Amino acid sequence: MVALLRNLAPPPALCGFLLLLALMFTGSYAAGAAAGPVAPGMHGTGTSGSGGGGGGGGGGDMGDMGGTHEGDR
Repeated sequence: MVALLRNLAPPPALCGFLLLLALMFTGSYAAGAAAGPVAPGMHGTGTSGSGGGGGGGGGGDMGDMGGTHEGDR
């Protein structure tokens, strides 16, 4: 009976690896929670219904764009 249980049990190295993995995950989660958000004011770009695969990142309003006068030719 004891021999059967030993054959069904996972190897000790696997148990140690899983324990180490769980400890590293817990430590990294705790460090991230302690550091807080990296960019608290950053928001997602949102979604648009165009379906185009536009390239630029960041999104948002372009603002006044002060010195661009392409239509003044």
